[in-house]
Amino acid sequence: MRYNLLGNTGLKVSELCLGTMTFGGKGLYSAIGTLPQDEVDALVRRSVEAGINFIDTANVYSEGLSEQMTGTALRNLGLRRDDLIIATKVRGRVGEGPNHLGLTRKHILQQVEESLRRLQIDYIDLYQIHGYDTLTPLEETLAALDTLVTSGKVRYIGCSNLSAWHIMKSLSVSERHDYAKFISLQAYYTIAARDIEREIVPLLLDQKIGLMVWSPLAGGLLSGKYTRNSAPEEGRRVNFDFPPVDREKVYNVVDAMQEIAKPRNVSVARIALAWLLHQPVVSTIVIGAKRPQQLEDNLAAIDLKLDPSELEKLDTASKLAPEYPGWMLEYQGKDRKWERS
Repeated sequence: MRYNLLGNTGLKVSELCLGTMTFGGKGLYSAIGTLPQDEVDALVRRSVEAGINFIDTANVYSEGLSEQMTGTALRNLGLRRDDLIIATKVRGRVGEGPNHLGLTRKHILQQVEESLRRLQIDYIDLYQIHGYDTLTPLEETLAALDTLVTSGKVRYIGCSNLSAWHIMKSLSVSERHDYAKFISLQAYYTIAARDIEREIVPLLLDQKIGLMVWSPLAGGLLSGKYTRNSAPEEGRRVNFDFPPVDREKVYNVVDAMQEIAKPRNVSVARIALAWLLHQPVVSTIVIGAKRPQQLEDNLAAIDLKLDPSELEKLDTASKLAPEYPGWMLEYQGKDRKWERS
């Protein structure tokens, strides 16, 4: 396992992060996974043995049960708290009341206490906003998060599912008020959907913000089970068809990955993860599993090196269609590229 710095910090995170969306399975999340505690313990144990030091959860996953089971696994396995980086999130609805959601000071300060209690820990390494709140001023949200960092209940703050302008505005507010800044973005990125490369990836590189990738296998579509001519009758995509994708493009990408996977005798899923690990902007990939075999295959991606010709083939099959102003910026920038003499 290799370790990368998370954003503009000295914090080292494993290049694979264990996601916990399959833990428990209450409500909406039952379509993703319904793992009981003993199987959760086994996945966490194997992940830590493989060198993973980063675990990501959220207060809304299985209505809080995911956080609870994560905390119980840490206790059951006797893992040292200081050896691990625990991340969770806040924003989603957790009750029926009008203030039981969002990024208000009230909701954030209340929910951090709930997450700490369920996780059975006394601080959270990375506390992330789970999306944008159009009703709450960014100043209020960032002031509340800064309070948590100052108090020691949270070490770092991050964001998830924001647009480029959201992130840049947040950094500006933090700079102006001397608040803690977002060090990471958790975003949807996969070889089958490279949308964030238009605006968000350049921003992350420029501002030195770490990227945590969620759904690297496009909600299971890159698991190898889905092809142009076949699809399973059961599975996550059957019960919960998300994230939205261009199916025809996915199949073109799968075709290209199969051409590389078969001679190497590896899975399509492993190729998809390896491609992400070759992208300089990626700090860590959040992987989730329902079965030990899935976890083992994902873990093996760290040892899969793609050669330049393979990367070019995958890039050709998956590249974004040109959009303005991107194509104009590329055209005009040709005469300003640095060339060593």
